[in-house]
Amino acid sequence: MKTNLVLVILAAVCGALASQRARGAESEPPNIVIVYTDDVGIGDVSCYGSSAIHTPNIDRLAADGLRFTSGYASSATCTPSRYSLLTGSYAFRNPLAEILPADAPMLIEPGSATLPELLRRAGYATAVIGKWHLGLGRGGVDWNGDIKPGPLEAGFDESYVMAATNDRVPCVYIDGRRVEGAEQDDPIQIDYRKKIGTIPTGHERPDLTRLAADPQHSGTIINGISRIGYMSGGRAAWWKDEEMADRFTDRAIRYVTEHKDKPFFLYFNLHDIHEPRWPADRHRGKSGAGGRGDAILEMDEAVGRFIDALERLDLRKNTLVIFSSDNGPVVTDGYEDGSLENIGDHDPNGPFRGGKYQVWEGGTRMPTIVSWPGTVKPGVTDAMVCQVDFLASLAELAGASVPEGAGPDSVNVLPALLGRSDKGRDELVQQGNGRMAIRKADWKYIPAGPRKLPAGPKHGGVGDPTGHSDMPAEAQLYNLADDPGESTNVIAQHPVVANDLAARLKQSLQSPTVPSK
Repeated sequence: MKTNLVLVILAAVCGALASQRARGAESEPPNIVIVYTDDVGIGDVSCYGSSAIHTPNIDRLAADGLRFTSGYASSATCTPSRYSLLTGSYAFRNPLAEILPADAPMLIEPGSATLPELLRRAGYATAVIGKWHLGLGRGGVDWNGDIKPGPLEAGFDESYVMAATNDRVPCVYIDGRRVEGAEQDDPIQIDYRKKIGTIPTGHERPDLTRLAADPQHSGTIINGISRIGYMSGGRAAWWKDEEMADRFTDRAIRYVTEHKDKPFFLYFNLHDIHEPRWPADRHRGKSGAGGRGDAILEMDEAVGRFIDALERLDLRKNTLVIFSSDNGPVVTDGYEDGSLENIGDHDPNGPFRGGKYQVWEGGTRMPTIVSWPGTVKPGVTDAMVCQVDFLASLAELAGASVPEGAGPDSVNVLPALLGRSDKGRDELVQQGNGRMAIRKADWKYIPAGPRKLPAGPKHGGVGDPTGHSDMPAEAQLYNLADDPGESTNVIAQHPVVANDLAARLKQSLQSPTVPSK
């Protein structure tokens, strides 16, 4: 009898220990990857309804993940969205957070409690690969020495980036704090006001360019494409546009391979499908939709190559992957690559109005997919989430504490991201060029403002081939459940709703939207 009792007790203890070990394994924080694309609209991805251009690899990510119908960037332009994602703060709170030249000072104060910094404190290795576009240095960057502050001062252990955008000088990669491949006897200089050096410009020699460009993009010719601004030197370090997607993807695969035995956070920023679009030869001319369509194919292939690498390394089931874009689409915005002429039936913003630069839904409502096989149940959700929420949500997932005052606009929507709740954030401030808006539940309010907006598309925004960024000057109210395309202003029928949202927007613009932590 005593023997049986001892056996029963031993079995119970062993079972408890096994259960504890299992719970411990499940509670280990996953690897986290954000795959961030550029200028990709919700209608550019076939799992969101694109029928003219197919994205099988992104569709595969969605098939075993959760697809959001109300996933947002906080802004309709790139630098502000990237700032919000990393800091958990709406970009309009920083007056310098606008589309930056490459030589602008870094927007993020070194040592700030950014998303990568919080994850690093929780034991994660952290890296950024691809587009940066958040400023470098303190102004007057010396491209021939150590470039800092930069990503390594913003919470990342490793960094391999382009300084700004692929249509701006300097056209080089920065590995850590140094320009990759630079030679001392060919120093790099850039200027955004006047020509420097002897390299031809698009203004002088348009016959030397592969793509015709507008005056703004007709500066120094690098790799057969004229850019914004002027550059001299650094010839051995110049990038080749047709190799860029492979370069960034290879580096991302190398990173996860080297860090597969420790939790890592990778902020993987593809340059596609930003202009100038000059993809690899295997993609050029294959979409039938001009350079933009070809760049979508290249972007999709890069996503597929990266996901395949995670599977080969047996990392897929312990890696949370978030796919999204920094702002809405623009068909052509500086270069003539056949995108506007060959767009055909393709609708980059799907059912939504507007695109890049604009406060319409097409400017900020992004393709957003969360995939974590075995943990996130596949499906579709209407929960409203925003990239500004990644800081609070992913910190919670990683067991990282968020200091008081950090991430002032970041809402913890982790249950929604993991598909465990159909409720995300209650309301959202949307930022366009020259206009703001607020969405609360199904209602969206846009206050009165200028009709002609600054710095909009110059050569044809989505749904606006003339390139004008006009919108009604009067205040507007839309019910997005009934009218996702924002075609019918119902402010006259619902003045109480409009007044409430106007007050909420004013309050949000003046103070953080999340109670102090």
